[in-house]
Amino acid sequence: MARKVLLVEDDDSIATALEFVLTRHGMECIRLSSGVGALPAIRRLGPDLVLLDVKLPGVSGYDICRELRGDPGLARVRVLMMTARGSAAEQRRALALGADGFISKPFEMAELKARIARLIG
Repeated sequence: MARKVLLVEDDDSIATALEFVLTRHGMECIRLSSGVGALPAIRRLGPDLVLLDVKLPGVSGYDICRELRGDPGLARVRVLMMTARGSAAEQRRALALGADGFISKPFEMAELKARIARLIG
């Protein structure tokens, strides 16, 4: 059974490239372009991984991560946060909110695949 990834990214070109890579590596990829519907989608879909941009329209990736980690029913869902502002402070904040990993854009696809493999096998 394919691993299910919920991709929450508002930049269509980045989302398209990520979706291509994920599906090419045998994963089922569901895309959202806004943070607004992310939590209901996570609850409904039960993804193995949420690939979550920090800066999103409507609701930030930080807020989504905080809410997700506050729900015991979603404890098994892994979260890999992405941002173009990859400062150490941003990374610490993401990890403090419960993200399982953090990656700065732009990133090499090989690095992304390795991080995903570590999180969900």
